[in-house]
Amino acid sequence: MKNLLIILVSTILLSCGSNNNITGQTTDGTIVTGETATLFANTITTNDLKEHLYNIASKEFEGRETGEDGQKLAAEYLKNFYIAQSIASPYGGTDYFQAIPTEHLRPELNPSENVVAFIEGNEFPEEIVVISAHYDHLGINGDAIYYGADDNGSGTSAILEIAEAFQQAVLAGDGPKRSILFLHVTGEEKGLLGSKYYTNFPIFPLENTVTDLNIDMIGRVDEAHTNNPNFIYLIGSDKLSSELHLLSEKINERFTKLDLDYTFNDENDPNRFYYRSDHYNFAKNNIPIIFYFNGTHDDYHRTSDTPDKINYEVLAKRTQLVFYTAWEIANRKQRIIVDK
Repeated sequence: MKNLLIILVSTILLSCGSNNNITGQTTDGTIVTGETATLFANTITTNDLKEHLYNIASKEFEGRETGEDGQKLAAEYLKNFYIAQSIASPYGGTDYFQAIPTEHLRPELNPSENVVAFIEGNEFPEEIVVISAHYDHLGINGDAIYYGADDNGSGTSAILEIAEAFQQAVLAGDGPKRSILFLHVTGEEKGLLGSKYYTNFPIFPLENTVTDLNIDMIGRVDEAHTNNPNFIYLIGSDKLSSELHLLSEKINERFTKLDLDYTFNDENDPNRFYYRSDHYNFAKNNIPIIFYFNGTHDDYHRTSDTPDKINYEVLAKRTQLVFYTAWEIANRKQRIIVDK
């Protein structure tokens, strides 16, 4: 089905002459991402997300605790996906791991690795859009497995589908203008350690990083939205860039029409979620971020966080929102401005 889509899109693009007539930015900043992006967004499906999530949150991966066997198996799963999709490593060849030694983790932890994949931009290749999610979780306790389906198998699966959608665009001759780094970080549950390592030892200079779109738990519906699952919490979109916040809202209004809930974006939020996921290590370095989040639930950090409880329709729609937002950021004429 996706190969057929590539042929269809290629035909459309040839008839249009250039994708620049479809995607870009007008002089007044109006969002002009359009039909081309929708074709690729539609390759993000509930079935594919479900397949990934049932693998990532499987018994075999033993809760993916940092430095343990299950986390290593999950890293191999991610690597093999990118190889199968012909999505490159930023290092070249088949090295998709940013190795992290114990001294940059915690003394009791084994060495671990971030998993990285890369699509080079065709116009501003030195400018990098980062899409991040942690793939580690809490591991096992005796015979009990902390599956971590929502936390954060959901975000991990979302990145895979977003990466594949962008790769389909590349194959159809409509690759992004800016480069995109797909960053699966380890050690989040141990204290945001993988993202801290990346920002301390970045593969690409941080001054060239345009934004970080961070996905951490987007597969469930919290108690506050029981009667309206068509929502997503956004955190941090306005902290450093009013332009990014406006862009995010316009993209959602035009394409996904989710209810954007800013409850946890409040400076006085007692949960302090802004400081509790991997985007924060980018924000500390003055890089604009958006944190996508579905809120906590009764299965949060429990062995009962299993893939059968995921709302896959909502997961797909939220994943598409991140894709559309990344598409616009990657293809607009000017990079996002930091003005706060």
